[in-house]
Amino acid sequence: MLGRVAHGIFWMYRYLERAENIARLLAAAHRMALTRGTDEATQEWRSVLTTLGQLQAYDNQYTVYGGAQVCDFVLRARGNPQSVLSMFERARTNARACRSAITREVWEAINEGWMNLKEQLSRPIREGNLETVLASIRRESTLARGATHGSMLRNEIYAFARLGTFLERADNTARILDVKYFLLLPSLSYVGTALDTGQWDNVLRSLSGERAYSWLNAGRMDARGIAQFLILDERFPRSLAFCRLALRENLSALARLRGHDGLPHAALDRVDALMEGRRVEEIFDNGLHEFIVKFIGLNAGIADAIAREYRFIA
Repeated sequence: MLGRVAHGIFWMYRYLERAENIARLLAAAHRMALTRGTDEATQEWRSVLTTLGQLQAYDNQYTVYGGAQVCDFVLRARGNPQSVLSMFERARTNARACRSAITREVWEAINEGWMNLKEQLSRPIREGNLETVLASIRRESTLARGATHGSMLRNEIYAFARLGTFLERADNTARILDVKYFLLLPSLSYVGTALDTGQWDNVLRSLSGERAYSWLNAGRMDARGIAQFLILDERFPRSLAFCRLALRENLSALARLRGHDGLPHAALDRVDALMEGRRVEEIFDNGLHEFIVKFIGLNAGIADAIAREYRFIA
């Protein structure tokens, strides 16, 4: 398999996953902002930009953190190369470049998704149409993922698609957790208050995990319980543990095809060493922020190792 094709497939699915994650984050922030005062809503929107790594770029253009401005910037701003519209355009460009490596169903899902979103995002985002736009982004990403699952051979192309998906998803979950713990909560004095509980609920909503967590924990909202769920619970498809297992499965599939392991397996072994046998109490005692920062670095190391091992060529 050519490094250029592997690169295109890998990043196509990273872009699709990133676009969906951004939509989920904006939807949760919008719900949170509607229930808070002006200052708290401002902090909520600012935290979204921080999570996405777009705060500085936004500050270069705006001086206030209004919901409409933030959403318009994140979703469609021409001067924002990390916008959702840019993510879908890049996914489509990669899909077109790798057209012979994907099925017709996958191409049509991505191409039609791009055209639909281009139309919806051709106009400024207003509060009245925000929920409709965000639902469309989630739906288009889901359709592309469903077409992949239902029509693609389980070969090296499928493995690269899944690797891109779960590397991006793990990074997103880790960043949301980190921002919550250090930026959303104004002070330690708020721990255990309604604001604290609401913020943790917002974390779950950002990751579409509120219902699953409620089923498992009878609705009990507890910081350590939520961290346990999002970091260590292998049943939840957006947890760090689930993503780690998915990465192992797909790297192993590539190793079987090639006949040997490589750099990515060694990089994933370092993630295993960080997570295996860990209890959430130990993570909190040693510092949740420190754990998350280390995980993000190791996760990025896996992506770099994949690029080197399989000679990615853009």
